[in-house]
Amino acid sequence: MKKITIPALMLAVAMVATGCKKADDNPNMGPAQEAGAAIDNAGANTAAAAREGAERVDAATDRAAANIENATERAGEKIDAATDRAGEKMREAGAEVRQESREAGQNIKEGASDATAATGRAVERAGEKIQDASK
Repeated sequence: MKKITIPALMLAVAMVATGCKKADDNPNMGPAQEAGAAIDNAGANTAAAAREGAERVDAATDRAAANIENATERAGEKIDAATDRAGEKMREAGAEVRQESREAGQNIKEGASDATAATGRAVERAGEKIQDASK
C-alpha cells in the first residue's frame, strides 16, 4: 500500500479545486503553477501559524516563570515572618521562665528563712527547758 504524503495530497486538492483550465485572474498561470502557488501559500500560512503558536508559548512560559518567581518571593517572606514570630515567642517564653525561676528562688529563700527561724525558736525553747530542768 502506498503512502500519500501531505504535500501530494495538498497538490491534488489544489488541482481539483482549480480544475484544468487557465485561471481567469491570471491567464499566464497554468493549473500546475496555481497548484504550486497554493502549496506555497499553505506552507507559508502553516509556518506563520507555527511562529504565532511558538510566540504564545514563549509568552506563557515567561508569565509562568514570573508567577513562580513571585510565589517563591512571597513564600520566602512568609517564612521570614514566621521565623520572626517564632523567635519572639521563644524570647517571651525565655523571659517567662526566668521570671518564674526568680520567683521560685525567692520562695526558696523565704522558705529557708522561715525554716531557719523555726529551728532557732525550737533551739531556744529546748535551751529554756534545759535551763529550767537544771534549776
